[in-house]
Amino acid sequence: MSADGIITLSSSFGAAETMRRLEAEIKARGMTVFAHIDHADGAAAIGLPLRPTDLLIFGAAKGGTPLMQSQQTAGIDLPLKALVWQDENGTTYVSYNDPAFIARRHGLADNTKPAVEAMSNVLKSIANKATTRP
Repeated sequence: MSADGIITLSSSFGAAETMRRLEAEIKARGMTVFAHIDHADGAAAIGLPLRPTDLLIFGAAKGGTPLMQSQQTAGIDLPLKALVWQDENGTTYVSYNDPAFIARRHGLADNTKPAVEAMSNVLKSIANKATTRP
């Protein structure tokens, strides 16, 4: 179930609650939510079925700008994205791009390592809070 450069965690909650928790945690950290795309709603609008599949696009200029200063093509992978989705068995997951993969993909300079590590730690923490019971 893993794809190169994607980190996936199973959630203790359903899709709607996981998304609510994810968005709340992102906002609590002062990050901006730019868009929430409900792919299942889009599919339903054209008469096609799709299990819950919600994409949240979010970020903070302070975190992403150093990556784009090193290599502007990193902007294609920024702002950050997290996908909340449900498999055929009803299990909910959160998937997101691994910032270290983004750094390798774009050949970012060594001086971006602290920003990439910070981004990785924040994403891991956000995803854990969204998917696990206290």
